[in-house]
Amino acid sequence: MRVTILAVGRLAKGPEADLVQTYVQRAAAAGRSLGLSPVDAVEVEARKPGKAAEAEVLRPHLAGAHVIACDEHGAARTSRALAIELGRLRDEGNRRAVFVIGGADGLEPGLVEQADATLAFGPQTWPHALARVMLAEQIYRATTILAGGPYHRD
Repeated sequence: MRVTILAVGRLAKGPEADLVQTYVQRAAAAGRSLGLSPVDAVEVEARKPGKAAEAEVLRPHLAGAHVIACDEHGAARTSRALAIELGRLRDEGNRRAVFVIGGADGLEPGLVEQADATLAFGPQTWPHALARVMLAEQIYRATTILAGGPYHRD
């Protein structure tokens, strides 16, 4: 199953972008033997401001995928629960899982409603660059949990 982080906006070169790439590469390597690869990060930009324009450029990347909308009102999960969910999606024959991060104002409500699931990183407000890093790290952590690697909570 291909796993994609789909985000509105482009990260400038810097430590956050480097961390996203590091965790994406680690997740792809760890997930290869688990059927959870490739893992990639895709950035899109809307030509107009606003959630509707952002949703318009996001939607073409969602066709045929199990969509998980990152939303402040979404469901929070433990790392192990996220790992179990990714494993279940893979085992059910899903070919693609796409985690969607919206622009500065979040995702268009209709896109969130159409998503198969939601994910929240807690009640705090996080900069988009850090949200991407946290999501990439959690996907990497999920692959290591599914691979039976040591997990500090066990």
